[in-house]
Amino acid sequence: MPTPPRSPGSARGRARFSLFRGGGTGRPEGGGRRGARWAGRAATALSVGVLGVAGVGHVLVGGLTSDIARVDPFKDMKNRPQGGDGMNILLVGTDGRDRLTPEEKRRYRLGGEPCHCTDTVMIVHLSADRDRASVVSLPRDSYAETPAHTDHTTGERHGPHPVKLNAAYAEGGPELTVRTVEHMTHVRIDHYLEVDFVSFMRTVDVLGGVELCTARPLKDAYTGLDLPAGKHDLNGGQALQYVRSRHVDGAADLGRMQRQQRFMAALIARAGSSGVLLNPVKFRAVTRAVLGSVRADEGFGADELVGLGRAMRSFSPASSEFTTVPVGNVAYPVEGIGSTVKWDDRKAEKVFAALREDRPLAPYGGRRPVALVDVAPERIRVQVENGTAAAGLAERVDAALAATGFRTTGAPVNSQEHGVRRTVVAYDPGWDRSAKSLAAALPGSVLRSVPGQGATLRVIVGSESHRVRGVRVDAAAEAGSDPVRGDEVVCGG
Repeated sequence: MPTPPRSPGSARGRARFSLFRGGGTGRPEGGGRRGARWAGRAATALSVGVLGVAGVGHVLVGGLTSDIARVDPFKDMKNRPQGGDGMNILLVGTDGRDRLTPEEKRRYRLGGEPCHCTDTVMIVHLSADRDRASVVSLPRDSYAETPAHTDHTTGERHGPHPVKLNAAYAEGGPELTVRTVEHMTHVRIDHYLEVDFVSFMRTVDVLGGVELCTARPLKDAYTGLDLPAGKHDLNGGQALQYVRSRHVDGAADLGRMQRQQRFMAALIARAGSSGVLLNPVKFRAVTRAVLGSVRADEGFGADELVGLGRAMRSFSPASSEFTTVPVGNVAYPVEGIGSTVKWDDRKAEKVFAALREDRPLAPYGGRRPVALVDVAPERIRVQVENGTAAAGLAERVDAALAATGFRTTGAPVNSQEHGVRRTVVAYDPGWDRSAKSLAAALPGSVLRSVPGQGATLRVIVGSESHRVRGVRVDAAAEAGSDPVRGDEVVCGG
């Protein structure tokens, strides 16, 4: 696609690269009862297909790019965001499975009909100096408002209207998906990549598997994932189960995005250590596995792939950083649509401003000593209650939790329980991980399971344990909403 005019001396003018085009929560913590699907296939295409060309040349790549199915996601687009330094790639994962064998579908729980919508949406920003990749995951059930468009299926003209983000693809294909993402983020998309189940599995297998470490057992009856705690070398099908699973715990789709980010870091590490960058035969096999089942914009060709690959020769997990767009409400109701994920507009703007300005998502320095948790506090809704006779105690705890990042109601009340000594964290079992994160911020508190309570956790403040301490996501367990580097989430990170 055409790029904005740049002076010959600009970073973008010196390196004119193109790239691929690509590719809730009704249940607790953003989950849903729909069959879980994938998303890390997009990661494969970027971190292997592009990274791999660092060690090979134009002749080898030129014969492979003809395998790419072409699409024009930028057709007739007007009033687009201004371009900036670096490159922004929209990676879209779909649930295409037609070319899988019956045995593969059975083994990896891939039955049923595809939804013809996006399972995964990520923005990957490559810095102008090609020293850094920043990956921002956008929840598939994000509340979105589409621009005016023609329905992709019926041909009917629609005005702007609210949808879940993943439905934009079903209505208007890649073009409406790009337009909707640009409208929501004000980030100009330079290239687009769309990947399916097949390319994901084949590429991981050609690489010889991907090493992943899990801090706790992971089991999902919907996808068949069953991993004990520890280190695992997963083949393509197993890796697909890992990145598709959204019923591992109460975190649902938000937890799935964390695992997808973790997978991307592991994939980059495997690509760098497997010899694929320097072995033309292995590179050709990997690239054919990727490019044979993706759709890309017309601007993606051999020149762009080779140039970008050479610029990324020194790329490593330490060069990458991952985050999820900050969420303000994981169960935002919309009439006619259902439960959606509402972004925290103020915090999200900081993330997208960093992409527009070609800045890291977070400084690479150290972090303040706080308790490590699995779920970021900004994802946790809290109602504080006073279980004592001390006036103003609930107000102080509410303010302290809010200062730590928790989404308190800001309206503490007196509890129906009296004479409480140890602070209680009451929670619905579907939000068990959130409850543990909240309890970590309240040393000495006790957990109480209350089936049917819903998404809002309750803190019943006691007389003996009401101190509040800071918490942050444990990057060694899962990549979370706080930006983390890839080398912090790979095995041994």
